[in-house]
Parts: sequence; structure tokens; C-alpha cells
Amino acid sequence: MGGKTLKEKTATGLFWGGVSNTLQQVLSLLLGVFLARILEREEYGMVGMLTIFSLIANSLQESGFTSALAIKKEAKHKDFNAVFWFSLLMGVTLYLLLFLLAPFISQFYGIPELTPLARFIFLGFVFSSIGTAQSAYLFRHLMVKEKAIAQIIGLVISGTLGLSLAVLGFSYWSLAIQAVTYVGVVTLLFWWFSPWRPSLNLNFQPLRKMFSFSSKVLLTNIFNHINNNILTVLLGRLFAVDKVGDYTQASKWNNMSSFVIINMVNGVAQPVLAEASEEKERQKRVFRKMLQFTVFLSFPAMFGLSIVAEELIVLTITAKWLPSVPLLQMLCIWGAFAPIAHLYSHLIISKGKSTIYMWSVLMLGVAQMVLLLFVYSYGIRVMVASFVLLNISWLIVWHYFVQKEISYSFWEAIKDISSFLLTAGLVMTLVFYVTQPLDSLLFKLILRILMGATIYLSIIYILKKELVLEIVNGLLKIGFKKKNTTD
Repeated sequence: MGGKTLKEKTATGLFWGGVSNTLQQVLSLLLGVFLARILEREEYGMVGMLTIFSLIANSLQESGFTSALAIKKEAKHKDFNAVFWFSLLMGVTLYLLLFLLAPFISQFYGIPELTPLARFIFLGFVFSSIGTAQSAYLFRHLMVKEKAIAQIIGLVISGTLGLSLAVLGFSYWSLAIQAVTYVGVVTLLFWWFSPWRPSLNLNFQPLRKMFSFSSKVLLTNIFNHINNNILTVLLGRLFAVDKVGDYTQASKWNNMSSFVIINMVNGVAQPVLAEASEEKERQKRVFRKMLQFTVFLSFPAMFGLSIVAEELIVLTITAKWLPSVPLLQMLCIWGAFAPIAHLYSHLIISKGKSTIYMWSVLMLGVAQMVLLLFVYSYGIRVMVASFVLLNISWLIVWHYFVQKEISYSFWEAIKDISSFLLTAGLVMTLVFYVTQPLDSLLFKLILRILMGATIYLSIIYILKKELVLEIVNGLLKIGFKKKNTTD
């Protein structure tokens, strides 16, 4: 990719990121539907309670060095080698520690079965630690296609295994084995695609130069995981296991949709913005184009999911999951805005301002904890609604820091996103009420999707014809180049 322009790198990365994440989410959807039909709400709750521990441990073993390597002017073998050995040693150490703490985790939730389950699930971040440096290499060099192939293969293998075990009656163990297998397969394929290999020279000196930046990213990632999973922890402590399962299912459907856009942007945003960081006006133009592309997809996708939530849940995973529908509808509102927050954070990191990033996330976490503890007595729905409103409001804080870095005013941001927000909101509201009297769930689902997509795209084409044509031409150019390369 060395001969490509920044625009071509961005377009190619977004293209493969989109293909990858769409395929992954489709596969996850199909596998998730079958698993949710077989497994009970309580079984999803069991695995959901342990998610936050794995995520935090994974952040600790990675320690923000992937981002540090991405923005480093020149990353040498010794830099990757130091990250590899640090990550591996940290991963093994953390596993041993959590292995011993597993009984206390199960005691906290009051579920003895969590002890052996936790000890198995935590193997996932040990496998991940073996591939941290390889993942960082692929990320830095914008090898999005290779990462996509690895993740899709990992999903197919682990999903097939998990589904088979669920059919055989392995209960929540099928979910645990699926998760660990996925990490193991993806790590193995990262090694296959990455040309970099570690050496036995254990020199951790290069980490010192990266640590001032990476340590802040590490703390931020930990608080991000806490912020994103605090509801699961509180629900597991304060409510029955089936309620945790309801929220876990709602969160999974929301994430499957919003992460298509988030991961598409994540795959290219930081390296691309970092490459343009020395030219303020150029970086601002790149950022604005990426923001418009992001909301062009996220608003209709997530608002659309909210209006078909009930039909989708009942038709795919049966009516036993109906309690998750209102939770999913509320989470979809935040899911529409979440990619904006991710893009803002990537801009801040690309400027090397990891301290700002860290403190913003930390303050959000504190505010979130206080708010949720204040409203938990009003029930799960009020907790989820509070979570959504606070996170959307926090975009104002993110924008304040972005404005300081690239002189991107609040009104410019409003101008860039308002047409997409208003169009998606009004179209989906109209479609919801027009189709509401229909009795057939399947017909209503299909009609809502077709009507929503057709009307939205038609209006946006009229309002933003230049942007739509640029996106289409960019994708066609990538496809044409790919065909010529193959020929």
C-alpha cells in the first residue's frame, strides 16, 4: 500500500472494513439466532457477567501499544519485539491472577458455577496476547483485508463449533468455547498474514518511549470497557440472571449493527488521521469527510433497527426474548451516535493528546456510575435510558476537544450531520407509523426495511448528491482496481 495516496488508503480501508464487518455481523446474526433459540436467557447472562473481566485483562496485556505503534514516526523491529514479549508475559501473569480470583468473582455474583467458567473464558486474553504485536503490525500498515479474512474465518470456525456444542446440550459452555476458539483462530491467522516475527532478544527499553502515550490509552481503554459494560455488572449484582440475559441480548443486537460502522471507521481512522496530522486544514477536511460518511450509514441503520426490533426479535429468536425489545430500541439511539464518539476519539489520539482522551473517558465513567446508581431503583429501562442520554450528551465534551485541535466549530458539525440525522429520524418515524397496522410480522419487517432504505437514500441523494457519488465512485474504483489486479 506504500504507493497509494492517503485518499486511496482511506477508501480501500473503508471498503474492506465495510465488507469485513458486514460479513462478520451477518455471520454473527445467523449463528446468534440459532444459539438464542437453543439457549435460555439465564445462560447468556452467565457469560455476560464475565465479559468485563476479559476485556479489562485484554486491555492490560495490550497496554495501548497498538495505538502507540500506529502513530510512531518509524516503528522498528525492536519496538514490535518489545511489545510482543511484554504482552505475552502480561497476559500469562494476569491469567494466573484471575485464575486465583475466580472464586471471589462467583461469590460476588452469588453463582458458584462461574468459577470454572471464568477460568476457561479467561484463556481468551492469553491467546490474544500472543498476537498483539502481529495485530499492531497489520493495523499500522493498513492491512485491513488481511485482518478481515482472519476475523471472518475465525468467526466461521468458532461459530460452527459453538452451535454444535449448543445442540449437544453444552449450555453456556458452548458460548464460552466459541469465544475462546475465535480468539485462538484469529491470533493464528494474524501470524500467518503478518511478515513480522519476534526474536528472543528481550529488550523492553523501546517501551519507555511509548509508555507516556500508551499508558494513557491503556487507562482510557479500561474505563471505556467499564463504561460500556457497567450496566451488565450492575444488573448482575442487583437483578436476576435472566434480566442480565435480556440486556446482553439487546446489547448484542445493537453492537452487531453499530459495530459494522464503528469497526469500519476504526480500521482506518487513526492511521489516516495521524498521517495528515501535520497539515491542519487537510486533516480537518479528511475528518469532515469521514464524519459525513459515518453518519450517512449510522443514522439510518440504527434508527431502522429500532423500528423493526420487535419483529426481528420475535421472528428470529422467538417471543421468549420480547423483554429485550424495549432495551434494544433505546440502545439503538445511542448506537446511531456511538460511531461519532469513536471518530472524535481517533482524531484526539492522532494528535497525540492521549491525556485529553483519558480524562474525558474517565469523567464520563464517573458520571455514568453516579447516574446509574441514582436511578437503579426505578428499574432496568430507566437505567438504560439514562445510559443512552448521558452518552449522547457527552458528544458535546468530545467536540470541545476536537474543536481545539482542528478548529472544527460546533455549527460546522451540526451542518455536517443534521441533514442525515433529520432525514433518518423523520423517514423511520414515518415508516413505523405507516406500517404499524399490518398484522403479518414478516411482511411488516420486509416492508419497513425496503421503505426506509428507499426513501432515505432517495432524499439523501437529492440533498447530498456530491457526497453519495463520491462514495459510489470510490467503491467502484476499488472494485475496478481489484479486478484488474486479479486479471
